[in-house]
Amino acid sequence: MHLFYNPFISDTNSSEVVLDKEESRHIHKVLRKNIGDKLTFTNGNGSFFETEIIQSGKTVKIKILEENKATPMPYALHLAVAPTKLNDRYEWFLEKATEIGVTEITPIICEHSERRVIKKERFEKIIQSAMKQSLKAHMPILNDAISFKDFINSEPSSEIKLIAHCSDGEKNVIKKVVHPGKSVMILIGPEGDFSDSEIKMAESLGFQSIHLGNSRLRTETAAIVACHSVSFINHE
Repeated sequence: MHLFYNPFISDTNSSEVVLDKEESRHIHKVLRKNIGDKLTFTNGNGSFFETEIIQSGKTVKIKILEENKATPMPYALHLAVAPTKLNDRYEWFLEKATEIGVTEITPIICEHSERRVIKKERFEKIIQSAMKQSLKAHMPILNDAISFKDFINSEPSSEIKLIAHCSDGEKNVIKKVVHPGKSVMILIGPEGDFSDSEIKMAESLGFQSIHLGNSRLRTETAAIVACHSVSFINHE
């Protein structure tokens, strides 16, 4: 099954939709779809749309036949993850987290961050592709990059707020503090980890310190371990 993405399809618009040039070319030239063929679309907002091609060629037009609501995830997960020095590692994280299940992603710029600029448009394409590949109807929200201090002082709303780090001190195991059905936010630091002052600041604002096992993990690996752990707890 191929899943296509179009953010402008909704239950309130007309029954016919004209696809953009890139999507039209992919459907007509690459997949060789033609008039009468059926396609499944999502708008990334929780719906699948069964459609039929009614015009083919340089411009493809589809007719919406049916809308089906997808089952939402039984939890909400917001991952605030520092950008990695190499972009491809962060892109790998975005892809895998989307496949596993994440609600929202925020790149946070920390004291030890080596990369402070992100390519948001590129990252959004990675997320879209992963959503389609994994046949999901909910696309994670990708926020603009923000400083660590501004992020935690923005009073982010989650029932469970966690910060994963490698510094000494008392830390919980993630499975002891995450509970099924609860909204969770997890902070993951850069290659050089969070600074002591960042950890103290987060803890003073209600974030609980956790560890993700005995191994020292790369940023993107830690983010995926955290993402999978929350998913596993909610699907036991």
